[in-house]
Amino acid sequence: MAKILVIEDEKSIQQMIEYDLSQIGYEVDVASDGLTGYQKALKDSYDIIVLDLMLPGMKGLDVAKKLKEAKIKSYIIMLTAMDEEFQKIEGFEKGADDYMTKPFSPRELSARIKAVLRREKASEKMEEIEYENIHLNVLSYEASFEGKPLNLTLKEFELLAYLLNNRGLVLSRDQLLKSLWGYAYDGDTRVVDVHIFKIREKIDPQAKLIKTVRGIGYKLI
Repeated sequence: MAKILVIEDEKSIQQMIEYDLSQIGYEVDVASDGLTGYQKALKDSYDIIVLDLMLPGMKGLDVAKKLKEAKIKSYIIMLTAMDEEFQKIEGFEKGADDYMTKPFSPRELSARIKAVLRREKASEKMEEIEYENIHLNVLSYEASFEGKPLNLTLKEFELLAYLLNNRGLVLSRDQLLKSLWGYAYDGDTRVVDVHIFKIREKIDPQAKLIKTVRGIGYKLI
């Protein structure tokens, strides 16, 4: 049974999410402020954290950043009432794996969660991926390049693993969105570019393992 933590200060939204996810069969914990949610995430193990951006006390971006620094591997879906690109990019850089703009459909949230859990279950069949000087341990979500650890977010890890498993193939941004996020971003393929940029930064800017195919997407060479 998947375990989910909902960090949301608006009681109506918190209760709606808790009810809907509980009805599906997930174990759901809730927190109404950032600090409490952060402490719960450190204390317990959650498959997914649904995290509001605007929280009393510790803001959602700060919670995501601290969870990343603490190497918490939970998948983070961030909620926001503002649909602005720079906030999304900042959220991804701080450790968020996905984004939903309020108001949203509980059905869409549950669909995204199911897609995440399906991908995690499928990835368990392959324990390790190695290519050139890159090594990924799929079970522990640990990555290294030339023997040095890579501090990848969960989504960065999934994206790099997908590129490695499809090396030599040109992968469009739309294909990467569909395969790794499980849905269309309404044309906002910038999320793929941001994650590719961060992976390149962390591996080796001079290695040039990930090639940009102009007008299409990327491929690992």
